[in-house]
Amino acid sequence: MRFASLGSGSEGNALVVVASSGTTTTRVLLDCGFSAKEVERRLGRLHLCVDDLDAILITHEHSDHVGSALTLARRASLPVYTSWGTARAVGADDAGVDLHVLWGDETVRIRDLEVLPYTVPHDAREPLQFVFMDGRHRLGVLTDVGTSTPHIAEVLSGCDALVLESNHDVAMLAASRYPKSLKARIGGNHGHLSNDAAAGILASLDRSRLRHLVAAHLSQQNNRPELASQAFAAVLGTDGSDVIVASQDAGFDWLSLG
Repeated sequence: MRFASLGSGSEGNALVVVASSGTTTTRVLLDCGFSAKEVERRLGRLHLCVDDLDAILITHEHSDHVGSALTLARRASLPVYTSWGTARAVGADDAGVDLHVLWGDETVRIRDLEVLPYTVPHDAREPLQFVFMDGRHRLGVLTDVGTSTPHIAEVLSGCDALVLESNHDVAMLAASRYPKSLKARIGGNHGHLSNDAAAGILASLDRSRLRHLVAAHLSQQNNRPELASQAFAAVLGTDGSDVIVASQDAGFDWLSLG
């Protein structure tokens, strides 16, 4: 299994996950928060194109995650996997796409991948986050969540790789020019994780198998990469050089789990 990001942040999110059995290869796109042209361009950096994909998964209906998903699904005849609430919110139930409805904690197989959707608190209609498995490795993804839950800690424990939201620094958000209502939304229990809250989740997990850790969905206005990496490094007991920080423009390059 390997994975890479096309970009991560409030202006767009997309993650490619690849698994191979030796004779077949499966490539899925988790979220598609850019224009169709931009997705093609960013896939090209990874030496891929839309026709190489086998499916698109959508976490929730916010524009920085759904973007051109339905357009590309129709164009390339790709199945779309998402919750019923998200499907209704984005019109996927009446968009002429091959819709597969997901339910929290019910694993589905997409060729070489097993995909476990799980529920999270976020200000969307029926948001899901995901764990990807190839029979040997587990990749956990947690972005766009307001607070931790015991279920999140249970699902993400024992992962070999983790993409974890570290959206904002509490002090930077408080001092920002954002309206009070927006600050309350971002910092609320259905908003986004601060560096400290993300580090708290990381500390609660079984990290015995963890090989790759990515800080994701950083706010460009209310966070800095070094603050996110320092928060995670404090949990890991390292200097932070082993923490990858996903960027809005470049995401991050391929990471392999063997």
